[in-house]
Amino acid sequence: MSSETILEFSVVREKLCEYAMTAGAKRQLAELTPYLGLREAELHVQETTEGRLILDSFGSPPLTAMQEMDKLLVLAEKGSQLSAGQLAAVGRFLMACRRMKLYLKKAEILNTALASYGGALDDLPDLREELERCIRGEQVDSEASPELKRIRRKIEVTENQVQAKLETILRGKKDYFSDNFISKRQGHYVLPVKKEYRHQVSGMVIDTSSTGATVFIEPTAVAKLRDEVTALEVAEHNEEQRILYLLTGLVEDCLSVIRLDMEGMETLDFVFAKAKLSADWRCVPASFNTEGYLRIEAGRHPLLARESCVPLDFSLGQGIKGMVITGPNTGGKTVALKTVGLFCLMAQSGLHLPCDNASIALTDQVLCDIGDGQNISENLSTFSAHITGIIRILSHLTPDSLVLLDELGSGTDPAEGMGIATAVLAELQKSGCLFLATTHYPEIKDYAAKTPGLTNARMAFDRESLRPLYTLEIGEAGESCALYIAKRLGLPRHMLEMAYQAAYGTAAQPKMARTDPAVLQAAEEHHFSPARSSLRREEASKPVSAHALKFQRGDCVMVYPGKQIGIVYQTADEKGQIGVQIQRKKQLVNHKRLQLKAPAEQMYPEDYDFSIVFDSVDTRKKRRQMEKRHDPTVQITVEE
Repeated sequence: MSSETILEFSVVREKLCEYAMTAGAKRQLAELTPYLGLREAELHVQETTEGRLILDSFGSPPLTAMQEMDKLLVLAEKGSQLSAGQLAAVGRFLMACRRMKLYLKKAEILNTALASYGGALDDLPDLREELERCIRGEQVDSEASPELKRIRRKIEVTENQVQAKLETILRGKKDYFSDNFISKRQGHYVLPVKKEYRHQVSGMVIDTSSTGATVFIEPTAVAKLRDEVTALEVAEHNEEQRILYLLTGLVEDCLSVIRLDMEGMETLDFVFAKAKLSADWRCVPASFNTEGYLRIEAGRHPLLARESCVPLDFSLGQGIKGMVITGPNTGGKTVALKTVGLFCLMAQSGLHLPCDNASIALTDQVLCDIGDGQNISENLSTFSAHITGIIRILSHLTPDSLVLLDELGSGTDPAEGMGIATAVLAELQKSGCLFLATTHYPEIKDYAAKTPGLTNARMAFDRESLRPLYTLEIGEAGESCALYIAKRLGLPRHMLEMAYQAAYGTAAQPKMARTDPAVLQAAEEHHFSPARSSLRREEASKPVSAHALKFQRGDCVMVYPGKQIGIVYQTADEKGQIGVQIQRKKQLVNHKRLQLKAPAEQMYPEDYDFSIVFDSVDTRKKRRQMEKRHDPTVQITVEE
């Protein structure tokens, strides 16, 4: 797993993409990576700062999604004629360019370099105005040409004549018609004529109602006018195509300028997306240094709820290259590590940071081993995963790297784990890189305190409330506070006392007695009692005897002690009970009371229907009925 994924920088990029409008800007933001040059990183942070200043002063910029614009330009370049809707999209884009120019023109008062981008946008006023004049509502407007206007006026006049003539016929012979309205069927204006009067109205039958009682007739008097309308509609279509062809040619002449405008709008979208993220996360720009130090004031992890996130004050460098962070579990050590690493990635990618102030050392890479890394498919235990990650880090390490190691030396024998942790810290220090490591080993704390260039830090813990404070205190070693936390979570006093003695001994030396034994006596005393198991402990079923299994359906048997003759209707169950019908009454009988008189194969032919013997006439009748078709009202009761 990459460091960007572990530190959740990939999640930050996803958030950035949500603020972008254009596909190009979303693509750039999704591929955003830290800039390795000081000047380059500073320039990108500055453009975010300028975008934030303009955003705060003048509101959200008038950006557009530019959907399908690339495809439209390719079609025009290949000589394809654009539709009215496609030309309207070009017009909307040019209008967006004009609005952006006006927006950035107002921003020039802020003296930002970003405002000068407006001068590079060309909204092509001649083309834009021509498109606005000719295309309305994604249709060719009547004002696009005098000829189109004349044709459409003529169509309107002719259709009005058709309507007037049909209404005259409709009013004059009301008895002939089933309704008093004019309709249009298959492109013809028709009247609804009753079937019995179809020969009374001169004209052509165009359609018939579903019942056949009404025929829709186009009167002969309007057929000539309809032909005239059809001819005018053909002329209208030809004139529209001519106008679209001319407009497509105008767009084709401006392709290079439009593409430059699109690039400019995508660049602005990219910058303003970073500015919007900065505004929503209440961020500030960070400064950079090449002296190899990190300083963060009131930093908040951007993916944690702001109201519940305790600010982080952090500094490293200027003679101190490494920091060992200790403190209780769930005390915020890992969050502190991730916050520092994520801030470095964000700042060098040109983003603002959610803090009060920050100075970031320029690093060539952030290398981290955070999480247990267990992988069943690759046969990696927690310790193996940590060692694999550390070896990978050491093999890629440079003096300009930032290394983050969580739970250094954990997952194995404490003595050997401590030794490995010490060796790793020594190797990191020798490389000259910046590094942070979290641990619980007291020997590592002592090593960091005694080694020049290393320092301790701890996550504060309130012993009164027995709760972590999530604040980093640099210069002091912390304690794991495991017994305090176990007490707060409810571990009984007798278990806490045993744990204390096992850890520190009954007469613990001052150096080791990190937990005040008095606090353990305040713990509640109770003993755990095993809960009731939810397993069903069923006795294994006994096998059915061979004597019971020899009885088959249809066998004739004698039932003792009464020496009654019966017929087997049900073979033996798990208890050795066999169903026997005696004088048409069914009952379960223990197999030991039965003696076989005649097997079924001697008494009945093969495939004999035993329902004749065991079922009543009514039941057999119902079975035959159900075999023919399902009847929910029929019920068959099986006697046991």
